[in-house]
Parts: sequence; structure tokens; C-alpha cells
Amino acid sequence: MLAAVQQVFDLRDDGVFRAASGLAGGLGLTGAFCGALTGGVMALSQRYGRERHRIADRERIRYRSYELAKRLYERFLEEYGTASCRGIQEKIMGRSYDLWDPKEMEAFEAAGGHDRVSPEVVGKAARWVAEMILEEDSK
Repeated sequence: MLAAVQQVFDLRDDGVFRAASGLAGGLGLTGAFCGALTGGVMALSQRYGRERHRIADRERIRYRSYELAKRLYERFLEEYGTASCRGIQEKIMGRSYDLWDPKEMEAFEAAGGHDRVSPEVVGKAARWVAEMILEEDSK
């Protein structure tokens, strides 16, 4: 998700991309917050967040990132009823999987987890983030 948005909007930053590695599978395959959601927030914040040399943020730039993060989170709730990887799996696949358990990972794969479900969720998230960026840039 992050790589696609970075590429489309010329935000490529290999350090940010690398920092997002642990987001997959709901934060380190735990099923917690969806990696596409958290990666989307990273992309939005990379574009609109405060800069390190202005960490005091007297202009309150960080609040723009907060608003966009909230909007993306609400979009996940609207679409899936949850922001957790486990919950999204349950909604789409009828159950969740423990991705640290080799048999569960195999079952997840057999059910189309990486071929169909994850790409669908990641694709929607990337589209939502792109729409948000286009909307923000047109203001």
C-alpha cells in the first residue's frame, strides 16, 4: 500500500518504506490494526505531517495528519466494520487466522488470503489514500 502511494505521488522514501515492514498482517502478523490502514496513515503523514525541524509544531500542522488518519480509519469502519486485520478476515473470509501458526497460515493461503483478500484490502486502502491526497491537494 505504502509503496504504491509513494510511487504514484512521488513520495518515494526507502527509509519510510522499510520502517513500514512490520505492519503486515495486522502489526507483525498479530491480526491487530490492519497494515493497509497503518501504512495509509504513514503515507498521509509523510505527505502532510510536521517536519522534524519544526517539531514544536506551533502551526499545528500535525492536526491535518490527525484529521486524515481519522478519515481513513472511519472509511475502514464503514467498509469492514473494524480496523483490525482479524476482523477484516472474519468479514471477508468468514473467520480469522493465526498467521504465526504454520497450519493456520497454510489455511489462510489456501483460502486466498494473499492471492485475493489482502490485495483487495490493500488496493482499496491505496485508492482511498490516493483520493484523499488528490482532494487535499486540490484545496
